Amino acid sequence: MSKTKFSTLCYIEKDEKYLMLHRTVKKHDVNKDKWIGVGGHFEYGESPEDCLLREVKEETGLKLTSWKFRGILTFLCDDWPMEYISLFTADGFKGELTACNEGVLEWVDKKDILDLNLWEGDKIFFKLLAENGPFFSLKLVYQGDCLRQACLNGEDMELFDILTSDGKPTGIVKERSIVHTGGDLHGTSHIWLVRRKQNGFDVLLQKRSKEKDAFPGYYDVSSAGHMAAGDDYLNTAVRELSEELGVTAEPEEFKFIGMRDSVVKDIFHGKPFHNHELSAVYVYETDLAEEQFRLQKEEVDSVLWMDFGEFEEKARNGEIKHCIFADEIKMLGEFLNCK
Repeated sequence: MSKTKFSTLCYIEKDEKYLMLHRTVKKHDVNKDKWIGVGGHFEYGESPEDCLLREVKEETGLKLTSWKFRGILTFLCDDWPMEYISLFTADGFKGELTACNEGVLEWVDKKDILDLNLWEGDKIFFKLLAENGPFFSLKLVYQGDCLRQACLNGEDMELFDILTSDGKPTGIVKERSIVHTGGDLHGTSHIWLVRRKQNGFDVLLQKRSKEKDAFPGYYDVSSAGHMAAGDDYLNTAVRELSEELGVTAEPEEFKFIGMRDSVVKDIFHGKPFHNHELSAVYVYETDLAEEQFRLQKEEVDSVLWMDFGEFEEKARNGEIKHCIFADEIKMLGEFLNCK
C-alpha cells in the first residue's frame, strides 16, 4: 500500500467569491485540469494550521489573518495514495495576489462554483460549507474521475447515475442532494400496490413522512425510490417495496406498465428543489390489510387503501393533498381497466 499523505485545502473568501486554482501545470497530477482551493502537503513537524499558512503564502503570496477549520476529507482514488485533507475556509488576509506555479488563480462567484470542472465530491463539501454546518468528516472514494462512495460522518450518502435523455448512464455519478439541486436526470422506480375486488381495484396510497426533503405529508405512489448508482429499475422496485412497506416480493411478481419522464421545481424546507426523473412504473397485487404493512417511519407516515375510481376523482378535484402526476394516474387506470 502506498504511503498515506496528509495535506491542507483552503478556500479563501472575498465579496461572495472563492479564490480557485485551475490546476493546469503538472502532467502527473491527480487534480489535472480541475479547479480546487489552495494548499498542499504537510512538511515534517507541521500542524494543519502551520501547513495552511505556509502553503497559502507560497501559492498566492497572501498572509492569512482569519481562518476556520471546517472538516476532514478522506480521499481515495485508484493507485493514488490515500490522503487525509484538512479543509479550511479563510475570510481575512494581507498582501497582494501573486502568480502560482501550480496553475491559474481566479476569484469565482460562489454561485458559479458548481459550473466549474470539479471533483463530484467537492460539490458535497461546497454544499456543507454554504450551509455553515458543524465540523464534518467526509470520505470520498473514486475510480478514475467517477465517484464510487461518499460517507458523511460515517454514514453512506446516496449516489445516483446521471442518465442521458434516452435513459442510458452517462458515466457521471452524483450525490442525491446535488442531483436535486441541479435537476440532473436520474432513475426512479414507482410501485403501485393494487387489491383486486369484485367491481374493480383498490390502490394503496402512502402518506409521506413530514421529514421528507420534498412534498412532506403528501399522499404519493404506494412505494417509490431512487435507483442507486450501478443498480437497475427492477432491483430498485424490489428493494424499495421491502424497505418502505416491509413487503418481500420476487422480481417476476412485478408487472411493468411503462416509463415516464417528470420534472419538479419547487421550494421545500426553505431550500430549492429541482427534480428530473425517468421512472419505471410497476404494479404489484396484494391482499394485505393496512395494519399488516411494516412502515419505514423515516419515509412513510401511513398507508391507505382507496377505490381507484374514488382516488382518481379526488386526485383530479384536489380533495386529497398528493404529489402524483396526472399522466401516471392515467397510465395506471388504463392498465387496470384491461385486467
